[in-house]
Amino acid sequence: MKTETKNRTLEIGMCLGIAAVIAAAVLISGCIGGNGGTEPGGGTGTELTGSLTVTGSTTVLPIAQQAADAFMDKHPKVNIQVSGGGSGVGVQAIGTNTADIGMASRELKDEEKTSYPNLVQHVVAGDGIAIIADKNNPVSFLTEEQIKKMYKGEITNWKELGGNDQEIVVVNRDSASGTREFFHEHVMKKEDFTKTALEKNSNGAVKTTVQGTPGAIGYVGLGYVNSDIKAIKIKTPDGYLAEPTVANVLNNKYPIARNLNMFTDGQPTGLAKEYLDFIKSGEGQKIVEDEGFVPVN
Repeated sequence: MKTETKNRTLEIGMCLGIAAVIAAAVLISGCIGGNGGTEPGGGTGTELTGSLTVTGSTTVLPIAQQAADAFMDKHPKVNIQVSGGGSGVGVQAIGTNTADIGMASRELKDEEKTSYPNLVQHVVAGDGIAIIADKNNPVSFLTEEQIKKMYKGEITNWKELGGNDQEIVVVNRDSASGTREFFHEHVMKKEDFTKTALEKNSNGAVKTTVQGTPGAIGYVGLGYVNSDIKAIKIKTPDGYLAEPTVANVLNNKYPIARNLNMFTDGQPTGLAKEYLDFIKSGEGQKIVEDEGFVPVN
């Protein structure tokens, strides 16, 4: 009787041992198989979901929009809303947490750094500011000093620059524009614009106005230059006639060049980080190049 009881005890123990081994094997298999970890932007692992708002500079906008479209194609459960309004709008939006990412075509102002001390800059592209005229204008180059005098209202007729006897129509950006801020600092040397200038709220509006206005002069980001308007060369102090091109910005031959930025409130995490990493990736920088801007890597 004692032998029978002992044998049954051994059988039960063996069964329990086997069951424990099987359970452990299943547990280990579950840990190392299936949907493992994922690298940022990778095609495996947990699918990205959520929404992102990006707002600000109309210069950076085409990069942000095309990158958003490509990113959402990769991640169908993500929604990214991109809007313009100007660099000032972008900085304020991210500073006051009404957007996830702010776009600016300039550096932060001192007062913005004071008001929003946690903003982190992300350079996503380079750019040159192109001086444009209507495509029938015979003037092919200008010096920065001549451009400055035109925007101050000191040169008012194209014949003073070797062109036709035609009044100069100065087209400027509005006060929220980062492109205007950069132009005011680097070309105008912080001197006042003429009060007769037409102010427009986007690069596209400047381009359209110049395109349809004989005698007009304006300035836009490189990505807005095409055959509809004439891009004026800049004559540098050494006599070089610099065209507003990506190549000339890259080799430091074009004098009116800048960074294009996105800002986050603190170091980016989650979806904002994934999106910014995508823009800085090879695929994202190809979008920058395709849009006519300067890749940063």
